[in-house]
Amino acid sequence: MDLGSTIKKYRQQKGINQESFAKKCEISQAFLSQIENNKKDPNLSILKSISDCLDIPLPFLFFLSIEAKDIKPGKRKAFQMLEPSVKSLIEQIINAPSND
Repeated sequence: MDLGSTIKKYRQQKGINQESFAKKCEISQAFLSQIENNKKDPNLSILKSISDCLDIPLPFLFFLSIEAKDIKPGKRKAFQMLEPSVKSLIEQIINAPSND
């Protein structure tokens, strides 16, 4: 699972620098950097805060971070068939204009 790169990708897509995003998530910039570089694993409450700040539901963030190697060998073929469609659907949902 490459959670760090996924967080970094969506933070950058939103045009938010690491320092301001860390403040928004109420964590240090150094800790965010370690998370984005997969050097530290945040606890669930921090991940929830990050997903809220990204405006991406936590289950979506987890799915977007899954790699084929994370899937049991017997299920990888099915995952690889479904992954592009599911990721595309998630991308459409998270990039849809907000009704706020």
